[in-house]
Amino acid sequence: MQTDAKVVQLNSVAPDQSGPSVGGRLPVALIPVRDKAVLQLKQSMQALFDNADDSLFQMADRASSNGEQNAFFEAMRDLRLKRKSIESGFLELVGGIFTALNQVEIGKAPVLESISFANLSLMNTDALEESVAVDAMVAKVMSQSSLALGHLTIRLNALISKKLDERSNPLGPAVLCESFLSACSSLGVEIRVKLIIFKLFEKYVLSQLDDLYAQANQMLGAAGVLPDLKSAPPRSSTPRSHTPAKVQDEPFTEEVNENAVQQAFSTLQNLLSEVRGSAFPQRAQPADALPISSNDLMRLLSHLQKSAPQAAAETDVRDNLDQLLTRASAKSGRARVVGQVDEDVINLVSMLFEFILDDRNLPDSLKALISRMQIPMLKVAVLDKTFFGRGSHPARRLLNEIASASLGWADQDDAKRDSLYVKIEQVVTRLLTEFVDDPAIFSDLLADFIAFTGDERKRSERLEQRTRDAEEGRAKAELARLEVEQELNARLVGKTLPQVVVNLLQDAWSKVLLLNHLKHGVASQQWHGALATMDDLIWSVEPHTGEPEARLRLLQLVPNLLKNIREGMAGAALDPFATGEYFAQLEALHVQAFQRIKREMSAAGAASAGAVELPDVADSVSAGGALDESSLADAPAEPAEPPVMVEVVEEIVLLAPGEVRCAEPEEMLGNDDESLHKVDNLHVGSWVELQESGDQKLRCKLAAILKQTGKYIFVNRTGMKVLEKSRMGLAVEFRRGAVRMLDDALLFDRALESVIGNLRRLRKS
Repeated sequence: MQTDAKVVQLNSVAPDQSGPSVGGRLPVALIPVRDKAVLQLKQSMQALFDNADDSLFQMADRASSNGEQNAFFEAMRDLRLKRKSIESGFLELVGGIFTALNQVEIGKAPVLESISFANLSLMNTDALEESVAVDAMVAKVMSQSSLALGHLTIRLNALISKKLDERSNPLGPAVLCESFLSACSSLGVEIRVKLIIFKLFEKYVLSQLDDLYAQANQMLGAAGVLPDLKSAPPRSSTPRSHTPAKVQDEPFTEEVNENAVQQAFSTLQNLLSEVRGSAFPQRAQPADALPISSNDLMRLLSHLQKSAPQAAAETDVRDNLDQLLTRASAKSGRARVVGQVDEDVINLVSMLFEFILDDRNLPDSLKALISRMQIPMLKVAVLDKTFFGRGSHPARRLLNEIASASLGWADQDDAKRDSLYVKIEQVVTRLLTEFVDDPAIFSDLLADFIAFTGDERKRSERLEQRTRDAEEGRAKAELARLEVEQELNARLVGKTLPQVVVNLLQDAWSKVLLLNHLKHGVASQQWHGALATMDDLIWSVEPHTGEPEARLRLLQLVPNLLKNIREGMAGAALDPFATGEYFAQLEALHVQAFQRIKREMSAAGAASAGAVELPDVADSVSAGGALDESSLADAPAEPAEPPVMVEVVEEIVLLAPGEVRCAEPEEMLGNDDESLHKVDNLHVGSWVELQESGDQKLRCKLAAILKQTGKYIFVNRTGMKVLEKSRMGLAVEFRRGAVRMLDDALLFDRALESVIGNLRRLRKS
């Protein structure tokens, strides 16, 4: 990538993008570094979780007791369910640390403290083991990449306002480990499982940091940030591999080899062997039946795959194979059957797809598409038994990616025009028409599908962010309207005032208050000034008979009052014609008020003991621009039309254009209600399905929880808002069964877990 940045000396930085940012914003030169780091860390985390099952399955297979084995299986389940939240939580923490680089608290960035022998006795054993493991990982990276990390820290210090060291560097191993620990805090696993996960983090994430540091230094140097500071180049330009050198003396971090992963299939076979008679009734076979080879089985499956690709979803593979074998037996004169190992593979894949067809998380229209992948998946399993034990297997990942992308699909969507449906259909069609015996097609389709969903996700995330911003702005405006309502009602409800004043305050001055609330806040001088003007206006039109001090105040108040009202309305850009009408009527009101003063003063007489000498009316009023001496002189002694008075009985409600303020549901639930707990367990990114009228179902994702209003905002898979609920309203919907959460854990892993659970139950029964 070319850059026009000029080379600068060691102590200078490019003036346009490298000096310390005054406003606390991330310097321009750091933005591509942050984006590159987040992308690489995301890929590394995906590799970690793709391989976590393999490592935990190996440990479960080596377990010395059923209890220990179950602990590992439970850990696998917990990790699958929380995978997405851990990934997103870790990346959000890393991004947040970058965002805070120029803020005052940068010196307090999360740092792992070294273990002190003085306080070892205060730590429990698990915490001690965890700290020791993390300190060892940090020390290893610091020793291996100290030069590149040091140079990166120097360059960052040239860009930001506060100083960093290697331990507080946002890409340093200490900060990354702390972020990973925080993201994993919800995992309910034993310390030995945690240590396995830490080792996987070291293997798939920390081992790639040297390459990341080199690239970051290279990017900053090219942008003109201390280009004379020479850092080590990246190790190689070849694509990054997630297979670093293995750690010695740690069996669970060894490279997963063929024999180790085969143990997963062996474990499944053992479970199958104990239930074959009940779960899978044995077919009657001649004693001299000859098992066909796996190659012959592949040819038969390919025949089924191509004979009716569109009907593959309804194809009973076992029955069709039996028909083909019967024909083959008739031709050869000897009974031909499927071998026991391949029979087990067929049964396992059949059980997996039974789960998929029953899965409520997949929409029915896409189930039909996905189920057509059964024969290609069966062929992969026949070719490669690691299909069952390797989480990173391309065929498994393709199925998981399709299911994950399908989570937000609605059955009422137009399948022919929807790009996702069309893409999945293309993938399935290619598998059915092109896959013979080379599993490499799954890798090609996986890469293509991930690229497609990546583009779709970027578009939906942009729209989702705009939706969040708009809703947060709307929530802020709603709170401001409620505050303005409260101030208006506190002053007007129960009073009888001229109708023009009530209309002016409700229709015009409320907008001035709202604008000041949004722009300056309730603690501002502008907000309090607008409230004071409203109080003065109300006071100026109320009767003050027998109050000579009040009459004097009125004469002094009106000019500035009218000036403040005029300036406030002009600042709110209100319609000049409407405001002119208001001022004309206010003028009439105040003329009447002054005429009343004149009459009262005349009646009281100058000899009254409590009389107050009035100033010249012209001097007091003409400054406001609304009244002058001539208007008072010409005004009739008794007004022909007294002002229309109105008693404010009902509370004023201010609504935005098109807004309908919904009341809370009549049903209120107790704080310990299970439905409220379900709502509180929702997090941004959770998918739910809402039963609408009739058979219509709405699938949507929680995009934001607005703290100001307590509203839950849901969007569809394109990022567009489709639902808004309060906490109590959502809990009521959960209570009556109209809302249910969708499981976004990996489809294949959920299916495999279900198969294992079913086989164990059958074995016990």
